[in-house]
Amino acid sequence: MSMVERIEAKWIDSFVEVFRLCGVKPGDACAVLSETLSRPSLVQLSELALARLGARWFHVVLPTPRQSAPVPVRSTGASDAIGRLQPVVSALAGSTFVADCTVEGLQHAVELPEILKGGARVLVISNEHPEILERTAPRAEDEGEVREAMRRLKNARVMQVTSAAGSDLTIALAGARIGGVWGFTAKPGSLSHWPAGLVLAFPAAGSVDGTLVLAPGDVNLTFKRYLSDPVTLRIRGDHVAAIEGRSVDADLMRSYFAAWDDPSAYAVSHVGWGLNRRARWDAMTFYDKADFNGTELRAFAGSFLYSTGANEVAHRHTLGHFDLPMRGCTVTVDGVAVVQDGRLP
Repeated sequence: MSMVERIEAKWIDSFVEVFRLCGVKPGDACAVLSETLSRPSLVQLSELALARLGARWFHVVLPTPRQSAPVPVRSTGASDAIGRLQPVVSALAGSTFVADCTVEGLQHAVELPEILKGGARVLVISNEHPEILERTAPRAEDEGEVREAMRRLKNARVMQVTSAAGSDLTIALAGARIGGVWGFTAKPGSLSHWPAGLVLAFPAAGSVDGTLVLAPGDVNLTFKRYLSDPVTLRIRGDHVAAIEGRSVDADLMRSYFAAWDDPSAYAVSHVGWGLNRRARWDAMTFYDKADFNGTELRAFAGSFLYSTGANEVAHRHTLGHFDLPMRGCTVTVDGVAVVQDGRLP
């Protein structure tokens, strides 16, 4: 049975605290963006928090579009709800702050550059039960650790990932786009998401080679599923060239990859590691699938995150997407360990 989602005062408090970190002030013009299939509690909490902060808020509601993909699409961060509708884009771009409550989020939406160019600050509120957002609410001090990890990556040449399970992956960082999210943003023309706490690189084309072994307990976040059996991915020239394993986990991955009939679905999207000590690897055991999106598992401290699918830096576009948070990995940047056996130094 799904958890109850009545509006709790403590959740309004959480939203107020996070929106305040985003610099929302009395009188600010703030938009709440949602679609017809958005989680109602998140929309209401956003409205109530903005009202408590004294903002001048308004609500844009869009119809959830028809499905166009051959398989279910989950957790892409690329909402297509706006559908290039210019009056909506203009309204969001002209806002001081946007609380994004769309199902998938605007991180990779085609309209995002124009919205940010207008100076809006966008906070993507992941499609989670409010209890999860309360537990993983960002704090002001989170920004420094993520920024330091970003600086390390921006000046680096290579990232290497190994594990006792057999992973041995090399990522060249030349030409990569580096990103990091700490869960709030007070900078005009920027985006963050909640939950957060991770650093990422979107590698340039031809940058990733090696072997990735998903061990039992690692996560196929697209399926909201912990792996029961090992699955080995052979990666050549950015693309998963072979999926090895005789198990349901391996069969499910092969099936979903193949359903897209698109080489880009097999390619790397981004790689990085988690820095959020309040995010939990074991959190999925506590929630029905309808109650959560799993964003915190992308960010639990000491995780390595390998993701396949769209990568604008490499000029690859697809809705096929896997987020694969892994435990127990050692991640080095120019030979210096930033994660040691699944733990932050």
